[in-house]
Amino acid sequence: MKADSLIREAAAQLDQVMAADAAWCRKRLSEARRRLKRGKPANRLLEQVVERIVRSRQQVGERQAGVPSFALDAELPITAHSEEILEAISGQQVVIVAGETGSGKTTQLPKLCLRAGRGARGLVACTQPRRIAARAMAERVAEELGGELGGAVGYQVRFRERTSPSGYIKF
Repeated sequence: MKADSLIREAAAQLDQVMAADAAWCRKRLSEARRRLKRGKPANRLLEQVVERIVRSRQQVGERQAGVPSFALDAELPITAHSEEILEAISGQQVVIVAGETGSGKTTQLPKLCLRAGRGARGLVACTQPRRIAARAMAERVAEELGGELGGAVGYQVRFRERTSPSGYIKF
């Protein structure tokens, strides 16, 4: 059946679209499967999913091409371990990095995530326990990436948000 193969093809592409779009598409594909099982048409729903996938894949490509160029701070201890951290980030869903205060974890790890390809399908999220720290770290990383706060790097704290839809990192 053509609809079944279209559903399989669409589902196979969901790891190449924006994370938010992937969730939307999964829900619609599930609904299309239910409709087909009940003998109801799902053509319009599948057309919407395919259109969303095409747009989203284009957006991911644009985001990958637009990642700001940057250098790691060679003076920070974490930079000496950047290759092993990159390997861990690329191969694992969750990575825990422990290091001394001031070793560069907060400022360099988000940049390493970008280098590993994260941030193309959504945002690299960095949590900070205090509002002032979140804003200060966002400002610093934005400066290190050569941009304005609220562009490639933004922050959100209680009742305040300074982000961009085209952003890559959010504190």
